[in-house]
Formats: sequence, C-alpha cells, structure tokens
Amino acid sequence: MLTSMTLVPTPTRLKQAKRADLVNEDIKRLITLRNLKPGDRLPNERDLQELFSVSKSTIREALKSLEVQGLITVSTGPSGGGTIREVPLDRTLQLMQNYLFFKDVSMKDVYAARRLLEPELAAGAVPFLTDEQLDALAANIETCQPTPQGNGNLLSQRQADLDFHDILAAANPDAFLRFICQLINELLRKLVVFSTETPAEEHVKFGCANVRCHAAIAEAARRRDVEKVRELMREHMEEASSYVTRLNGRLDGRLILDSEMVPQLRKLAPR
Repeated sequence: MLTSMTLVPTPTRLKQAKRADLVNEDIKRLITLRNLKPGDRLPNERDLQELFSVSKSTIREALKSLEVQGLITVSTGPSGGGTIREVPLDRTLQLMQNYLFFKDVSMKDVYAARRLLEPELAAGAVPFLTDEQLDALAANIETCQPTPQGNGNLLSQRQADLDFHDILAAANPDAFLRFICQLINELLRKLVVFSTETPAEEHVKFGCANVRCHAAIAEAARRRDVEKVRELMREHMEEASSYVTRLNGRLDGRLILDSEMVPQLRKLAPR
C-alpha cells in the first residue's frame, strides 16, 4: 500500500482551484515521476485516496478528467482503476479544432503547410520503408483507382487517398514531423467538404491525378530514390492544391463532436 511519495515541487496554486483539479495535476506528476507508459496502471483508487488524502469522489472526478483528456482509460470493479494510454490522434484533432474554430483557416492555408511538410515527410520515410509498407502503398493506389460506378462515394475515395500519406508518415522516424502531418490528414478527413454543384467528372479527374502521382512516388520509393520522392511529392502537393481549389473544397467550420471520436485502426503504426 502506498504511504508516501516525493513529488516534484508544486507550483503556487490558486486558492480557488477545485480539489479534484489539484489531484489531477498531482496524478500527472506521478505519471511523469514514474515514467509510466501506455498500458501501465495507476495505483488503485484506495491507494490514491491515501496518497493524496482526499475522498473517493475527488479521486474519481480527477480520474474522469484525465480520461476526458485522453491520458488514461478508467475501468470499474474490484481490479478497476486508471490505465495509461497514448492520447488518440482524434482527440488531439478535436482540441486543435476547438482552437481553430475561432480562426480564419482556409484550404489554401492547409495546403501551404502541406507543400512544405509532405515532401520532407516522404523523403525522410524512404530509407525506412519496409516491404510491408511498400506493399501497402501499392494496395492503397489500387483501392483509390476512380471508376465511373464509384461516383457516389467520391468523398470517401478522397479520404482514402490520405491513407497513402499516413503510410509514408508511419515510416518516418521524425516523431514530431510525423505527428504534424498525420494531424493535418485527420483534419482533412473530418472537415473537408466539396461543393455539391461540382461535376462528378472533376472528382474523377482529381482521383486519377492522385493515383498517377502516388504510383510515381511509390515506384521511386521502391528504388530508394530520396530526392525523386521529394520532387514528386512537391509536384503532387501543388497539383492537389489546384484541384481542391477547382472543386471548391473548404473546411467545414464546425466543432468536432465526441460522438465522432471513433478510434481508427492503424495497420502500420509509427515506429
């Protein structure tokens, strides 16, 4: 049973802070001090009560707050309690969109960032791509081939095009660059809308252009040609930006709901 623990020095706390919020902070310090990783368990509720000298309801409120933040999952029962988890990308996107909701961010802004980031992401991934990931790139290209019969599912196909970029991201060892690019991809999946007045033929042309670019990038990647991949991805981002403008693509200016936070299985997780 826990009886004491040395915590890092506590910053000056506001007198009006709720006790559960203070315990929330202390649990974060505990996670840091013990270097807990996803899958590790926090002390059980009773031990946390004794450790922080608070009631069961305060501990449960603090744990619930950490769960909402995406830092832990909470289970009930005799062996229940908090388990550390990696904060999901969906949750991170939701918090980012809470911020961006009050900003004037356009598709032009998003693609300006993609033109800078995606070529470096792809080039950095090339030396680390596994045979499985190269095969996944090829499979994705096949999946995204536009067909006249697929006109009713064009938005889903545009979203599937982003999987190609996520596969490349998974191979890039730069965790921060990978995170930024995957976050942008999630934003595009969740919030991009196109004008209903745009002819389906234009979407098909966009799909064909994406497949052509992706095929060239995948071929250069198999040859481990870093500079060619960088060049091709730069051209791809320029062309994609042009198509999005022609298709009147825009970001849906809304908040992302909790009900949309459905975990997406990543077959090729980051290293």
